[in-house]
Amino acid sequence: MNYVTQYFQLQAHGSSVRRESIAGVTTFLAMVYITVVNPGILSSAGMDFGAVFVATCLAAAIGSVAMGVLGNYPIAQAPGMGQNAFFTYGIVLGMGYSWQVALGAVFLSGILFIILSVLPVREWMINAIPRNLKLGMSAGIGLFLGIIALSQAGIVVDSAATLVTLGDLTSFSALMCLAGFALIAAMSYRRVTGAVIIGMLLVAAVGWFSGAAEFKGLVSAPPSMAPVFLELDLKGAFNVSMVTVIVTLLIVDVFDTAGTMVGVSTRAGLVDREGKLPRLGKALLADSGATTAGALLGTSSTTSFIESAAGVEAGGRTGLTAVICGLCFLLCLFFAPLAQSVPAYATAAALLFVACLMTRSLADLDWDDHTESAPAVISAIAMPLGYSIADGIGLGFISYALIKIVSGKPHRCPAVVYVIAAIFIGKFVFL
Repeated sequence: MNYVTQYFQLQAHGSSVRRESIAGVTTFLAMVYITVVNPGILSSAGMDFGAVFVATCLAAAIGSVAMGVLGNYPIAQAPGMGQNAFFTYGIVLGMGYSWQVALGAVFLSGILFIILSVLPVREWMINAIPRNLKLGMSAGIGLFLGIIALSQAGIVVDSAATLVTLGDLTSFSALMCLAGFALIAAMSYRRVTGAVIIGMLLVAAVGWFSGAAEFKGLVSAPPSMAPVFLELDLKGAFNVSMVTVIVTLLIVDVFDTAGTMVGVSTRAGLVDREGKLPRLGKALLADSGATTAGALLGTSSTTSFIESAAGVEAGGRTGLTAVICGLCFLLCLFFAPLAQSVPAYATAAALLFVACLMTRSLADLDWDDHTESAPAVISAIAMPLGYSIADGIGLGFISYALIKIVSGKPHRCPAVVYVIAAIFIGKFVFL
């Protein structure tokens, strides 16, 4: 125990093993919904639910333990929301690639992220992308998740006349989704630990007892990983048409991680006097390594979870919090039957709530400068309406560069924005 105390510098952070353990369990309860939602989304791409469930738990365990041991941050990791949506609805269903090729793209983006984590270029890239574009991308992914959730529950359906319209709000799935969403939001407001997973399970229970959904059991031995383990297609991912896909995966992962780390670390008081994050390189290396490992296991990009803030509020200040959370994900491996019993309308309720959390970043835009806010809004709107995270990001970068040039401020557009905009222009014109 003394070794643990010394390694994680518990005394220096005014913490203890007990406090860090409670914080780790709290973080786990706040983000365990991903073990149900992620397999549900990736199964729409043709992947085996049980195998992805195992991959999700293992990727979360590996990523969280790596972040705790290497970076000593109380930040847990798991396959990210938004990244899994892009994987399924963008790469596979939208562009027509196989999920094996999509896993190959995730692996390559992870390798690039590792390289960026080792080289000094990581800080340049993170700081070079305009803040307002980052906010727009985050909100856009939230809106994209929102329309997915509403369509899964039958609340929004397609229409030949208006593209989309309201579905039957009196249907069982629509009512359960809205009820679950209201329950999750209310519990979250009251700071109930594990509000998302509690809301999902309560809605699912209504379905089980009413006969609308099948309860398949509580615990069992973990399902086989064979259907997805090491099934990535690297040869298919090494294609010029996959360049924008890999760039999009990299951009989303890098800035999702950076944003989460800054937000959670600031709340935990872990930034230095200059406002910088200590051990940033090791933390990014843990994140990028988890993405690479996750692709090998059979899941979409792994990233740092903003839900880690729940553990920080519970007193977590060191990497021991993340390690405890990772161990909880290993125990979760034995609850696959329960995960497979949760119906789509219950996961839709969770997705809708997560969408609301992500969309709030629009409030922080610089609305007085239209050269900053307009491209961000375009990016956010294009993602759900174009049903593509990649295309939304591309339009955001292109419009940002174009508006800066036309407004006579080309020098205020970072070089990296011009480069990424040119890549997406090439994609839209030639691919």
